[in-house]
Amino acid sequence: MAGRKLFALVGFYTNELISLAVEKEFSMTGVFEIADNFVYTVGKHNPLAATHMGIPGSDHLMPDYSPQASESFYSDSLKALRAMKSAVPVNERERMCKDTFVDATSVSLDQHESRDYLRDMNVLFSPIQSVRSIFDLMPQDSLEAWENIASRMEKVKTSLGTYRETLEKGRIEGLVASRRQANGCAEQCEAWAGERGNPPFFDSIVNAFAKSEISSGALGTRIGKASVSANDAYAELGKYLRDSYLVDATPIDGVGRDRYALSAKGYLGVEIDPEDTYEWGWEQLEWVRSEMVKTASLIKPGASIDEAVEILESDPERMIKGEDEFRQWMQDLQDRTIKEMDGVHFDILDPVRKIEALISPPGGALAMYYTGPSEDFSRPGRTWYPTGGKTEFPIWREVSIAYHEGVPGHHFQIATNVAMTEELSRYQRLLAGTSGYAEGWGLYAERLMGELGHLENPDYYMGMLDAQALRSVRVIVDIGMHLGLKIPSFSEFYPGQTWTGDLALEFMRERVHFPADFVASEVDRYLGIPGQAISYKVGEKVWLEARETAKQSAGRSFDLKAWHNNALKLGPMGLGQMKQELGSQTF
Repeated sequence: MAGRKLFALVGFYTNELISLAVEKEFSMTGVFEIADNFVYTVGKHNPLAATHMGIPGSDHLMPDYSPQASESFYSDSLKALRAMKSAVPVNERERMCKDTFVDATSVSLDQHESRDYLRDMNVLFSPIQSVRSIFDLMPQDSLEAWENIASRMEKVKTSLGTYRETLEKGRIEGLVASRRQANGCAEQCEAWAGERGNPPFFDSIVNAFAKSEISSGALGTRIGKASVSANDAYAELGKYLRDSYLVDATPIDGVGRDRYALSAKGYLGVEIDPEDTYEWGWEQLEWVRSEMVKTASLIKPGASIDEAVEILESDPERMIKGEDEFRQWMQDLQDRTIKEMDGVHFDILDPVRKIEALISPPGGALAMYYTGPSEDFSRPGRTWYPTGGKTEFPIWREVSIAYHEGVPGHHFQIATNVAMTEELSRYQRLLAGTSGYAEGWGLYAERLMGELGHLENPDYYMGMLDAQALRSVRVIVDIGMHLGLKIPSFSEFYPGQTWTGDLALEFMRERVHFPADFVASEVDRYLGIPGQAISYKVGEKVWLEARETAKQSAGRSFDLKAWHNNALKLGPMGLGQMKQELGSQTF
């Protein structure tokens, strides 16, 4: 995911930034000036966003998630949008920046007007996760860095308190999240508070300081007290969710057509026909399963899909043992891929050549994710892998996932954008984009590596196909659950039944071969962030269509490397704009 990754952070940017206040009036008239001023104001009023972007000066602060802050940001965002609509681009780069800004900000304002921010709670992209996960990105290499960590931990309780204000206002007004999401978030709070059989999360920061080279007893005492306060804050929020919020949380998981359409537009940057997309998802799943049948026989002659997967999951020769060993394997794979791609299929910018593979802290969602580099690349792009307590790692599926999350997937795309200081506005480099743009590229990258011969090993090709099956299933169950659609009559799986969370879970367990806990977490995720799950396949479709359009236009002169370079350097945008921009150029 570019999730909880930066474009996990697409979800972060498009949803959480609604709750910000803007720094000053948008009196500037230049496109880049207006866009870049918006970055500064976002960084000032959402310190977590500033840290993600690598903007210094507010790493010691926490956001205000209160309803008042949200209303303030709405008002000032409207001013920014009006200023941008009046701005006159002086070149094509400014024209694209303006179009991107207008599209994204318009959707964000529409989302605020829907008042969904009053029930913004889900197991992946809500403030509950953002407040905790920001500490994963903070440096620990200096006295100042540790002072920032201490100060930020001291403010966790207040920040989560403002978020609780928003949830309470929504509860009073009857705008509540589902029981599924509230329960899942309560479990996360309890896990990070150390109430579910694991150490409290913020204790790990105390331990890290003790192992550091910083010798300050006073700061150590401060960090210790701050960790207790932060742990307690999550315990209190979890108790509030259990004892109060869940009483009024809706038992209905689906959000309905109108809310789904608006949310999906935010994640895709284009409007879709849900029913048509639902049918297309079934077609994609059928294609994937036919390919998996063929590939299974290459793993073992005559083997079924399930039999082949059992071999891939259980063969000791096909797995890596040990968490550290797996992290190093992931790092080596990504480093090797960069060397193999550079100058052949991509022209990789110097700062983009570094990537770090890390193991993510326990308690979050069970999906690998990516976080982008800081603006100055002092913090490189990183892939994060949640082990879920595992110590043995079958690698048949992990290769294509690494291509998606790392290179040539999210890292090439997001880090390239960050590095383009001369061609893109700061807004485009650090803040803009949609999940469809990012996740579509990530899935395109998986398929591309197959086309380039890097998945010739049938083990790895089966892994890519299983990932494709997962993304196809996402289209089906995400739209099906939220719109309350019926399962088609041609399906062998409960034909004519209306989709529910339980049916989605059973369907996924039959159609994909990911771990059971991961699949369960996926269903919770889809139901909490409607429209994000379809962004992978829908985005991939648009990327492939754009490439085919360019190929048909250029004929025999088509240059794939040139197309890749240009596509990545356009900058982040919605799928509608992207298809138009890429379709108008030849290679």
